[in-house]
Amino acid sequence: MRRYIIALMAVVFVAYQSEAQADKELSLADIYKNGAFGQKGFGPVRWMKDNKGYSTLENNSEVGGRDIVKYDARSGKRTVIVSASQLIPDNEKKPLGISDYQWSNDDTKLLVFTNTKKVWRYHTRGDYWVLDLRTDKLKRLGASLPESTLMFAKFSPDASKVGYVSDLNIYVEDLQNNQIRQLTKDGGGNIINGTFDWVYEEELSCRDGFRWSPDGEHIAYWRSDTQGVGTFYMIDNIDSIYSKPIPMPYPKVGTTLSSVKVGVISARGGETKWFDIPGDPRNNYLARMDFIPHSDQVMVQQLNRPQNTNRVWVGDINTMALDNILTETDEAFLDIHDDIRWLDSEKYFTWSSERDGWLHLYKVSRDGKEAQPITKGDFDVVNIDNIDTKGGYVYYIASPDNFTQRYLYRSRINGKGKAERITPAGNSGQNNYQISADAKWAVQTFQNATTPPIFSLISLPSHKEIRILEDNGELRKKYGALGLNPKEFVKVNIGDDVLDAWMIKPKDFDPSKKYPLFIYVYGEPAGSTVQDNWGGGDLWHHYMARQGYVVMSIDNRGTKTPRGREWRKSIYGQIGILASKDQSKAAQEILRTYDFLDPDRVGIWGWSGGGQMTLNCMFRYPEIYKSGLAVSFVSDQRLYDATYQERYMGLLKDNPKGYHDGSPINFAQNLEGNLMVIHGTADDNVHYQSFEMLVDRLIKYNKLFSMMSYPMRTHSINERENTSYHLRETMEKFWKGNLPPGGK
Repeated sequence: MRRYIIALMAVVFVAYQSEAQADKELSLADIYKNGAFGQKGFGPVRWMKDNKGYSTLENNSEVGGRDIVKYDARSGKRTVIVSASQLIPDNEKKPLGISDYQWSNDDTKLLVFTNTKKVWRYHTRGDYWVLDLRTDKLKRLGASLPESTLMFAKFSPDASKVGYVSDLNIYVEDLQNNQIRQLTKDGGGNIINGTFDWVYEEELSCRDGFRWSPDGEHIAYWRSDTQGVGTFYMIDNIDSIYSKPIPMPYPKVGTTLSSVKVGVISARGGETKWFDIPGDPRNNYLARMDFIPHSDQVMVQQLNRPQNTNRVWVGDINTMALDNILTETDEAFLDIHDDIRWLDSEKYFTWSSERDGWLHLYKVSRDGKEAQPITKGDFDVVNIDNIDTKGGYVYYIASPDNFTQRYLYRSRINGKGKAERITPAGNSGQNNYQISADAKWAVQTFQNATTPPIFSLISLPSHKEIRILEDNGELRKKYGALGLNPKEFVKVNIGDDVLDAWMIKPKDFDPSKKYPLFIYVYGEPAGSTVQDNWGGGDLWHHYMARQGYVVMSIDNRGTKTPRGREWRKSIYGQIGILASKDQSKAAQEILRTYDFLDPDRVGIWGWSGGGQMTLNCMFRYPEIYKSGLAVSFVSDQRLYDATYQERYMGLLKDNPKGYHDGSPINFAQNLEGNLMVIHGTADDNVHYQSFEMLVDRLIKYNKLFSMMSYPMRTHSINERENTSYHLRETMEKFWKGNLPPGGK
């Protein structure tokens, strides 16, 4: 979320503040109950195949629903491609709600995803309808299957068929004769076809589990067998007079993983042929698989269990022969990147690697024997936005000089020359882009800590702004009227490194007084808290600053920031150990640097990994932190899922001391300050078990603390009526009672 002319934005922001004769109050009810600060998005955007315009969704005031509208990039001419009136099923009065849509390759058919339901984190199950634009006929797929059970529907290359998953089996439906053919029959129970178990979705971002071959004759797919994986039970105690157990296969640290394999089946049905990929299928991950364009070959990425070796296989779907063309290794861990693009008539492919100490893009020959860098320099490529083979450039996001910001760069595919920054200097903050295939146009999103997302159409490579698509002006005005003290981005030198941090000062701040220090922490390699982005305005922390706290957040070593391999891998084997050490050093340095902070009033809080870090800081450095609040935390790292924890900690048998010392439950006896713990009982990610085990340990050591459980709420604790508002009021009450606000 990012974009605008920042100089103008700064003027506008100051103007809004000066116009507000009296700052408006900021209330928890407005933030978490009344939706007073909701932001507008734009899209979803689809660049048209001719690269001359894009399509998006717009409300239809006559029949309801949304139209799919095309805009010409150069002229701005608006054309309704598909009206909501065309999406009204027979015998219905209302059009389909569009959760997502896709065009066939020949643009003659539209696939609409609607009536969606969550599968774990994401709405990936629902109904699919096909609109034939030549006949204007609308048809629901899987008419003989239960409603809202279809997943990942996609057209065959010639758009004559659609493949999809229903109840863990793969189907193909012929759009000419409406024949539905069930390709797999063994799905259900322990067997999963065409999609994935919980841990593959959560930790490897695997959801859509099948691929059409380029000629449309075959489907390659993943099959998972969860037999032997430990079953964790959540308990629903509030929706019936009897409790209901909710089972889920969930591999915890050191336990059995699903057995996963990749096979190929004819789109007409028949027997599946399986690739015999070497290695124990329960101690390796098949993290990625896709067809090589214009071929009968698939590329499969196989991660070993410690996730420090990635073997890339090319498999022939006719002979089922396999060739290991590339093996990437790391002394710590490897991340999976989705940056593969095929070049030069599929003779080369792009590959992301940290092999030179920074995350860069390489051009690799099809046999894996040649690898030449495309991007170069002491900086990380954050993500690839476009590879323009005709123009000879790769466009990507990077930020060599400020790790809290993001900008568009480009480099020559041939590796010659230096990286060229495309985003203008005035766009100070975070920028991302949806770029047309020919790299001539882009929808840019700009944001920073005081500017909500602004969406604009720009031309490339000049980065000329053509028109603003959505500026969130109303939200910007509301935010400006609050008269908030903006985040100040600062550096904290802890001796071992210089860390990024931000600070929000209280309203009517008086530097001659002493204020409590209120620290927000995450600290794990999955994310970063110190980013110059909008983040919903970070109104919770602005609210707490208004109550009389100096609020800060610090990114310790190992957090997900573009600071190079050494920074990110430093945390390997010592999750919870290095981070809490860095956080404690940072807190001490901050207290020495800013004499308006009260060392007797230091609090820390965090969610998920940040909850674990809060506990580690409270238990390991009780002399610094007087109060702490941990939400949805891991108390013992052995309780968390194997894929995440083993990636960053190594295998339990190889690092037992690291697992022990990184788990806050083993230091609960050191608690001295005020502690509150909060958890949802239906947390499928970090189980309520983690909460109960810590509570049991604190009781054992006679440590007094506060606790709050949210029944049948998940990791985000936002389901059911009034939950978010109640949670924040509970948190506020704890802080005001245990870390007195205000300057003294």
